[in-house]
Amino acid sequence: MNQTVDRFLNYTTVERGLSPNTLAAYKNDLNQLVEFLDKRNPNAKGDETWKQVTSKVVSDYVLQLHEKGFSDTTRARKVASAKSLFSFLLQEGIIEQDPTENVSSPRVGRSLPEALTVEEIKTLLETPKGPAPDAMRDRAMLELLYATGIRVSELVALNIQDVDLQQSFVRCYGKGAKERLIPIHSHAVDVVKSYIIEGRPMIANGRSGPTLFLNHRGERLTRQGFWLILRGLARKAGIQRKITPHTLRHSFATHLLRGGAPLRHVQELLGHASITTTQVYTHLTSEHVRAEYERSHPRAR
Repeated sequence: MNQTVDRFLNYTTVERGLSPNTLAAYKNDLNQLVEFLDKRNPNAKGDETWKQVTSKVVSDYVLQLHEKGFSDTTRARKVASAKSLFSFLLQEGIIEQDPTENVSSPRVGRSLPEALTVEEIKTLLETPKGPAPDAMRDRAMLELLYATGIRVSELVALNIQDVDLQQSFVRCYGKGAKERLIPIHSHAVDVVKSYIIEGRPMIANGRSGPTLFLNHRGERLTRQGFWLILRGLARKAGIQRKITPHTLRHSFATHLLRGGAPLRHVQELLGHASITTTQVYTHLTSEHVRAEYERSHPRAR
């Protein structure tokens, strides 16, 4: 079980750019879950342990956390850690059903995702310069991420045929292998097209297959590889605050909503199964509305 947890932690670190402290908290939470499951079913081994976890088992785990006197905030974090793990197990095909799907956690204040400003995004997107194939690839990846809001795992999984440059949309497969079609604006189409026609052939080799985004060896770029590229580009762009692959996804959603896009439309684009996941962004748009009100109302100045 611990090997599976380590794989998940590595995945989450790349996907969300966890700090060492947050990673340590995750590891502590999931080690506690593993210990609970070991005691609950000591004879289960490897992936069989995860397959045998039911919603009743998870509910008993949450109840035990309450009985041990953990605060609402700590219990909410531990439940969130478990939910993230089982979502990963479902995505990887290790389990067929998520036992945490209907398990609620204590209600605590939810932190808002941090988005880049439009100006910061513009600077970042313009940072990879020149005709070098890796610069063309990096421009295409950044433009595609900001144009669609897809996850970095979805980005690196793309094949050439998943991007329709004629109809201007990208096909990707999110959590639970759910397919969605996302429109791409014309500028992003042009940048991706240039990479496919001019940049990619200079990187591709016999091992490349249909993979869209390639590393310098001509193999599929990994999440970790993209994270390293993004970190370097952000530093080069002079962006001082922390930026992760998820930051571009947050920025995409926030800028769309501030531009007037309906929440339901943004939910579909992001691939959120529930509208409640997307509603975290309404706090950000509310702040924007308040600022516009203060700026525009004659009696508010």
